Amino acid sequence: MSNHLINENSPYLLQHANNPVDWYPWGEEALSKAKAENKPIFLSIGYAACHWCHVMAHESFEDEKTAEFMNEFFINVKVDREERPDIDGIYMQAVIAMTGSGGWPMSVFLSPNLKPFYAGTYFPPVRRYNMPAFKDVLSGLANAWKNDRSEVEKVGEQIIGHLLRQNKNEKNDLLTSEHFAAIAKSIAGSYDWGFGGWGDAPKFPQAMAVEFMLQHDSATGKNEHIKLIQHCLQTMARGGMYDVVGGGFSRYSTDKFWRVPHFEKMLYDNALLVRAYLHAWQVTKEPHFKRIVDETLSFTMREMTHEQGGFFSSLDADSEGEEGKFYVWSLDEIRETLKEDSDFFEAAYGISAGGNWEGKTVLQRVADDSALAARFKLNVETVPVKLTESHSRLYTVRALRIRPGTDDKVLTAWNGLMLGAFAEAARIFESKTYLSVATRSAEFLLTALRPNGQLRRVWRNGATTNAVFLEDYAALILGLLELYQTDFNNKWFTSAVELTDEMIEKFNDPDGGFFDTPHDGETLLIRPKDISDNATPSGNALACEALLKLAAYTDNGKYRDLAEQALAIMGDSALRYPLGFARWLSAAENAQGNMKQVAVLGEAGEENFERLLKVVRAEYRPGVVVAASPYPPPEDAPALLQDRALIDGKATAYVCEGFVFASSQPLPNGNI
Repeated sequence: MSNHLINENSPYLLQHANNPVDWYPWGEEALSKAKAENKPIFLSIGYAACHWCHVMAHESFEDEKTAEFMNEFFINVKVDREERPDIDGIYMQAVIAMTGSGGWPMSVFLSPNLKPFYAGTYFPPVRRYNMPAFKDVLSGLANAWKNDRSEVEKVGEQIIGHLLRQNKNEKNDLLTSEHFAAIAKSIAGSYDWGFGGWGDAPKFPQAMAVEFMLQHDSATGKNEHIKLIQHCLQTMARGGMYDVVGGGFSRYSTDKFWRVPHFEKMLYDNALLVRAYLHAWQVTKEPHFKRIVDETLSFTMREMTHEQGGFFSSLDADSEGEEGKFYVWSLDEIRETLKEDSDFFEAAYGISAGGNWEGKTVLQRVADDSALAARFKLNVETVPVKLTESHSRLYTVRALRIRPGTDDKVLTAWNGLMLGAFAEAARIFESKTYLSVATRSAEFLLTALRPNGQLRRVWRNGATTNAVFLEDYAALILGLLELYQTDFNNKWFTSAVELTDEMIEKFNDPDGGFFDTPHDGETLLIRPKDISDNATPSGNALACEALLKLAAYTDNGKYRDLAEQALAIMGDSALRYPLGFARWLSAAENAQGNMKQVAVLGEAGEENFERLLKVVRAEYRPGVVVAASPYPPPEDAPALLQDRALIDGKATAYVCEGFVFASSQPLPNGNI
C-alpha cells in the first residue's frame, strides 16, 4: 500500500512511496497535521543516489514494526535534499550543532513549530557502530515528547538561537594580495603529497581548491603550485574514484588512496572536475588531462543527458542491491574479456585473484606508461592506446550488466555548472560536438526550466516544481556567459543580464550578499544564507562571480558594488577555513586584480578576426572576459563592444581594464 509520496515527482521520494511508513512530502498537509495532533515531526532527508539512505530504508523504513511505531507517535516527512537545498541547509546546520558532523540520510526530530530538538544521520536497526538503535531513538524521543516537553522545547530554543547567530555575517575588509599569498601557502601546506588531495578518509575531490591554486599562479605569474596541481589531478585520475572504463568521477573516496570510491556519480562533481582538468591542460598541455576531460564529457553525453538537452542529477552507488557491483571486476572476468592482452592490463592495474576490495577489483593504475613500456618492450606512445582498447572492450562487457539507477530530474544549478563546462571545452578544444551539447542545454534551461518566464529549480517528465534558489540563478548566469564567450550569440548574454537583474531583486540582502531563498519564497524556520562552499559552490560565491563578470561586460557600477558588498562578508572566514571558501577566493582574487576585457570586432570567419580570437583563447586567462561581434555591433551586444571602430578597416581587438582602453593592436605572442 502506498503512502503520501506516491504522487510526487522526485525519484528519491518515489523510492519511499511504498514503505509502510506513512510518509508525507514537506508541505502544508504534514505541517498542519503535526500541529493539529500535537505530534513531533520526524524529518528524513536524503537523495536518490545515496547508498546509506538505501541501507536505512531497507533496515528500518521497510520494517513493519518500526513503521507502526513511527506512524503512531510521529508525523513522518521525507525531503529530497537536491530539490530543497534550503530545508536541507537549515537542518544540516542543526545536525552539525548537535552532533559535530553531518551527512545523509539526515534524521531530524522537530516540534510542530519546526524547531529541531534531536538529530543524527544514519541510525542502525540495532545498536552498532557506537550508535544507538533507531527503535531506541524513536522510543526515547516519543517518551520525552510526552513526559519531558519543557526540556524538549528548551533544546529547540537553544538550537534556534545558534542557527540565527550562524546566519548573520559580519562585514570585513576585502582581501589583499598578501592575503591570497598566505592562503595559497596554507592550502599548499596541508596538501597530502603521499596520496594526493587534502584530508584523510573519506577524501573528497577539491576541484575548487585546485581552481584557486591555478588562478593564483596565473595572477602572480609564478606557477609555483603547478607540481601540486598536477600531482593532485594525476592521483585522482589513476582510477578508483575515476571510472577508467566508462569515464566520469564518483562522489568521493572511502580511503585516502583514491582507491575505493563511494560509487555514486553526481553531475556537479563531474562539472567542477572537468573544468579543473581543462584549465590544468591549458597550463601544462598534459595529454592525459585532455583525455580525462573528453572521457568525462563523453560519459555525461552518453549516460547523463536527457534527449531534450538537460543533464540528469546522478547515477546510484548501488545496483542489484549491492554498492559498486556495476563497476568492479574479478580476475576471471578480466582474462575472459581481454584474452591475450590480459597480462598487460593486469600489470597496469595490479590485478590479483584476491582483488583489492571485498574480493573484487576496483581498477586503479599501479604501473605508469614508461614502466609498462619497458616491461612489455613497447614504445611509450603505444601504452595509452593499448589501454584505451582494453577499456573499450571492458566497457562493452560492462554495458550488459544491470545498470545503477539514474536520478533523472534536471536541476538548474547543476545544469548551469555543466553547461559552463561544455561551453568552455567547446571553445578551447574547438569542438562542434561540445558546442552543440552546450547550446541544447542552454535552450532547454531557458525554456523548460523557465515556464512563463519564471525560473524554476527542478524539471522532470515535463513538470517543474515551484521553488527556485540563489544557486540556480547564479550557476545558470555563469553557464550562459561561458556559452556567450564561445559562440558570441547575444541571446545568451541578454538572458544572463535579465536573470541577473531578477536575482538581485529576489535574493539581495541589504546587509551584503544574498539570501539563498527568494523574498517571496516559503517561510521557513530561518531565511537561510549559507556562504561557505560545500560539495557545490556557495550560491553567494557564484552570484559574486557572475556580478563581477557582468560588471566587466556592461560597466554597470551596481553590479560591481553588490559583488564587493558580498565579498566583504566572507573575508575573515576564508582566512580561517580556505578550503571551505575556494570558489569565493577565485572570485575575490579576480576582483582584487581588476578583470581585463577584450573586445574583438570584425567580420566573423575573416582570417584576422578568427586569429585574434584564437590568440585570446590559446592560454589560460581566468581574469579575462571576451566579447566579439561583426562590425558594427548590434544594440543588444555587450556595452564593451559599443562605440569602438575598426582600425584601418581590419579586424581589431581592444584590450581594456575597467573599460579603460589599453591596446587595439593584434595581441603579440598571446599576451594581454
